[in-house]
Amino acid sequence: MFARLCIWMLAGSLAACAPAQPLSGPLPADQYHDASSLNPRAEGRRLATACAGRNGWGDAAPPARIFGNSYYVGTCGISVILITSDQGHILIDGAVAPAAPAILANIRALGFDPRDIRFIVGSHEHDDHMGGFAALKAATGAQIWVREAARIALETGEVDAADPQAGTIPQMTPVAVHAILRDGEPIRLGEGAITLTPHATPGHTSGSTSWTWQSCEGPNCANIAYIDSLTARSRDDYRFSDHPERVAPYRATFTALRSVPCDILLTPHPEVANFFARMAGDAPLIDRDACRALVERSRAALDARLAREARQEAAQ
Repeated sequence: MFARLCIWMLAGSLAACAPAQPLSGPLPADQYHDASSLNPRAEGRRLATACAGRNGWGDAAPPARIFGNSYYVGTCGISVILITSDQGHILIDGAVAPAAPAILANIRALGFDPRDIRFIVGSHEHDDHMGGFAALKAATGAQIWVREAARIALETGEVDAADPQAGTIPQMTPVAVHAILRDGEPIRLGEGAITLTPHATPGHTSGSTSWTWQSCEGPNCANIAYIDSLTARSRDDYRFSDHPERVAPYRATFTALRSVPCDILLTPHPEVANFFARMAGDAPLIDRDACRALVERSRAALDARLAREARQEAAQ
C-alpha cells in the first residue's frame, strides 16, 4: 500500500505540502563524463541502435534508464518519461494512441506496474504527445493534470482553432482532466519522493508546459529539464507576422527558460536534444549549456521565420 500522497485539490488548483529536504548538488560535469557506469550505458546504446533510421511517432523503442529514477519509455520518435518512487510514479507525455501498448510494455519491462502511476502530465496538447492519454489513463487509473490552456483540447479532442497548426493536427480521443496545474507550483508525490515543477512555456501551443525535477544516483543528483517544443511551426497559409499575440509568448518563453536548472536536457522529440547519441555515449549526457543553446537556436529560428515573412510581403 502506498503512503498518503502529499498532494490535493483546492478550488481547482494545486496545493503542495511542505518541501522535501534539499538534495545534494549535481556532480561536476567532467566527473559524469568520466564515469563509465553512467555514460555510456548498455541500455542507452541498445536504445540508440534500435531507433537508428527509425523516427516514427509509433515506432516501438526499448526502455532505458536516463539517470536515477528517470526512465525513457517512449517511441523512437516521441519521448515519454517515467519518474518512479516507492510511493508511486509520474508519467510525462503519452505519444500517439497506438503507442500506448508499447509504452505500458516498456514500463513493465523495467519492473514497474503501470497501475502504480499516479499522475500523467504532458508537454503540449497535440496528438503526437497527448494522443495516448486516454488509453494510458484507462490502463493505469492515473489522474491527468494539465495547464488550463490545454484542458479544452484534451477534453474535446479538438485542437484550439487559434493554434498555428490547426487543421493539420489529428483529433485526439477526449479524456477528462482531473486538475489544473499552475506555473511554478510543483507536484509533490509522497514525502518528497518526487518533486516535479511545471513551467508555462507557451508559443508552440497555448498550453505548452516544460518540466524540471531532480533525480539522484546515490549521493549524486542531476537537474533534469524536459523542455517543450519551441519551434514556430504552422500550416502553410499561416503568417506569424500577422499574429503578434502568438509571437509574444515565444519571446517570454525564451526569457523564462534561460534560468531553469538544466544538467540533462530532454525534449518531446528526442532528436531535438540529440538524445539517442547522448544515451549511447557519443555525446555528453550531462551538458549544462544544452538548455540555453536550445533556446538560442529556437530564438534565431523564429527571427528567421519573421524575416522571411517580411521579405515575402515586401516582394508582393
